[in-house]
Amino acid sequence: MKNLRKEFPVLSNNTYLNTASSGLLYDSLLEFRQEHDLDFLIGGSLFRDSQQIFFNNVRKTIAAFFGSSDTNVVLTPNFSLGFNTILSGVDKNKKVLLLDEDYPSINFAVTSKGFNVCYATIDATVEQNIEDAIQKHQPDIFAFSLVQYINGIAIDLDFLTQLKAKYPNVLFIADATQFCGTRAFDFNASGIDILGCSGYKWLLGGYGNGFMLFNHNVLDQITPSLYIDAAAKTNYDPSYTSLQARFECGHLDTFNFGSLQYSLNFLNKIGISIIEEHMNTLSDYAKSEFTKLNLLEESVLKRQRHSTIFNIKGDQELHLHLKKHHIITSLRGPGIRISLHFYNTKEDIKKLSDVLYRYR
Repeated sequence: MKNLRKEFPVLSNNTYLNTASSGLLYDSLLEFRQEHDLDFLIGGSLFRDSQQIFFNNVRKTIAAFFGSSDTNVVLTPNFSLGFNTILSGVDKNKKVLLLDEDYPSINFAVTSKGFNVCYATIDATVEQNIEDAIQKHQPDIFAFSLVQYINGIAIDLDFLTQLKAKYPNVLFIADATQFCGTRAFDFNASGIDILGCSGYKWLLGGYGNGFMLFNHNVLDQITPSLYIDAAAKTNYDPSYTSLQARFECGHLDTFNFGSLQYSLNFLNKIGISIIEEHMNTLSDYAKSEFTKLNLLEESVLKRQRHSTIFNIKGDQELHLHLKKHHIITSLRGPGIRISLHFYNTKEDIKKLSDVLYRYR
């Protein structure tokens, strides 16, 4: 992994612990992007003549990476646009279960549209809280982040699979933006009905790209009947009227989605299982170090497994102090968010711990 750090110029002068805010641009991706625009420069409209084949290949790459069918992959500029499109096709009388303090792109999107909402608490027993809430409130939809953006609490995937088997009529919609790219994942075996992701964090795809994965026939359930009826009565090309077209309206950007495809292939070359193993080691080490310094909330300490996102005790003054030492983090919620990717090392965590120790 250390050799791969040379791909990321930011790391030469900084200890970058902020992937949860933005993944990094790297040298070979920059080369791809420059070549892409050069081809556009000299080809003009000829460059776009094969765009349908190009985007079909992007869908196939996404499907292969996440264990889905490419016919069930929808391309979207980001998770939020895809999620709001989903909600616009759902009956507002449906009851939606949310996690309290989950990402605003989920919670505000749901509450602002007038859905009947209920909540489960995010703490050390979040899985039990979710099941209790489903039993009590009997929601039609459960919308949630797989990994919480503030403190990094991650919902157990085996639990979700078992929960879906127990409540097959509840529609599971997951935001995986803080998850995809951190470990191997098989969407078809997950129990999740719809999974969405923006590509600019752990997938290293840059901004302006994302995707939604749908289980078989789910698109039919979330498409308004008026849309389906109107599409059946027209002779327009399916690219304007299909169920996917509601999400992919207008021109998609070959630059952005090409960047996502390039990065998925980049991660594949490293090996997602190797990335997962490295990140598990980093997570365990970071949790141990932060525990020694009494920096973690009780809910995280009680969890057996954790993601690579941590929220440590601290304020704006400490955040600026870290920045002066070229340690890049984010202020989030009650403290300072630390987030790790495969380009991070134990030495990065040691440097952070040393600075924190001296600051205290």
